[in-house]
This record gives sequence, structure tokens and C-alpha cells, in this order.
Amino acid sequence: MWPKDFQCAVSLTFDLDIETPWIVYNPEICSRPSVLSMARYAPRVGVPLILSTLENLDVKSTFFIPGKSAEDFPESVEAIVAGGHEIGVHGYTHDPPSSLSPQEEEEQLERTKQILSKYNVNILGYRAPLYEISEHTIELLQRHGFRYSSNLMDDIRPYKHTDTDIIELPVHWIMDDWVQFTHDTDDMIGQNATSSHVFELWMEEFQAIYELGGLFMLTMHPQVIGRPSRVKMLSNLIAEFKSRGDVWITTCASIVEHLDNKL
Repeated sequence: MWPKDFQCAVSLTFDLDIETPWIVYNPEICSRPSVLSMARYAPRVGVPLILSTLENLDVKSTFFIPGKSAEDFPESVEAIVAGGHEIGVHGYTHDPPSSLSPQEEEEQLERTKQILSKYNVNILGYRAPLYEISEHTIELLQRHGFRYSSNLMDDIRPYKHTDTDIIELPVHWIMDDWVQFTHDTDDMIGQNATSSHVFELWMEEFQAIYELGGLFMLTMHPQVIGRPSRVKMLSNLIAEFKSRGDVWITTCASIVEHLDNKL
């Protein structure tokens, strides 16, 4: 499945949500500066730290970006593109397609693709907020010229959706930093795992996927993984991948390009 001499593939992806999930699910948060400041940590500190780390390790990644985030923080998108990283659509706000009408879903998809296309890049991929695609999503992606989806959890290897050109790059919550690290702002009780715990969890899953020759798709958020200790953990994780010598660390677009005529 993978290029010659590679046992498995790794894609390090980042969802640049910033304020969108906080505002969509709890509009009252707009009047709570301290809560919003956690979201704004992403463009202020998280993105620069992540980009610096990726550059130092010579790794390219994929950033899925809501249209609203791109409009409010264009300097972050500019820095991501300047670093040679791929960008893809992550809704306009953070409304999952499963909660939208087909018309609303298509409007958000088109709107964000147009916003991101202004950065002179080819937009190929889509990740839904919360991974919650609708029954219409794959058909809409096909109609609007997308090449891949990264939302479903039914495999550890890429596959092509029936009767379409859309390739699925599977994800799973076990490989998502949000459920490991995010603090709950409403009841003050949250999951604040240590970086060493998450490093062990992710390496355990990576090793099993590696042995099976699958795709290790890591989903991260700059406002979450971008804390200093967690960026350091991510750097150590990447170093472990690279030390194997037969792990293909690349963007989602590169995976899809390689698999185009193989699935």
C-alpha cells in the first residue's frame, strides 16, 4: 500500500478550531474572556510553536481550518501555508454536518473552500467538526472537487468510498488530543493527562498499527497540543517515528496522491 521501503504511514494533522467550538456549543462563552483566551492561545503561541517544531524536524503536516478561523486569524493561515503545509476544510463554524440541512452543509463547504483557496493552494481534503459527517457529505465532496475525507473510524487503512473518487483516511478518538487533554470550563473538572501518559498511549497504538502496516492518523488542536510540555512530547513522538527508518511521515494530500490509482 505504501511507497517502497515504508512499513506504515503517519499523518500529523491539526484542526485549527480556535474559538469556533466554544462559541457554537455555548454562545455565553463570548462574554467570558478567560475561556476565550484558551482558544486564542492557538494563534498567539500554539501555531508558532508547532510550526517551529515541524520545521526543525523537517516534517510536513495537514491543517484543517474552519472558514471563520481563517477569516479572523489570517496570519496563522499565512504562516501555515508559508511553511509548506497542506490546508483543508473543517466547516465554516464548528457546526457538524449531521446537525445541518443539506443546503446549509453545502453552503458552509463552498464558503470555506473559497476562503482557503485565496491562499493559492489546491484544497483537496475535508474533516467535519467532531468527525460528524452527514449522509450527504461524501456526495457533496465528490461534487465540489474534493479528493478525500478524514472522518470515519471503520478501518486502519485508507479506502475509497463506493462509486466515488473520495478516499477515506480513517481517524479515531484514541488518536485525538482533545479527549486526552482538554479542560472542561463549565464544571471545572477535566481530563488533564500528563504528556508522558499520552506519549505512552499514542506510541502503543502506533506500534500496533505499524505492525499491521496501517495509517497512524493523529488529530491535534493547536490550543491543546500547543502547550510547551505537549509540543515537547510531540517532538519526541516524531523522533521515535523517524528513528524507525521505514515510517512515511507525510501530509494527507501526499497519501491520497500515492493511493490514487491503487484503491
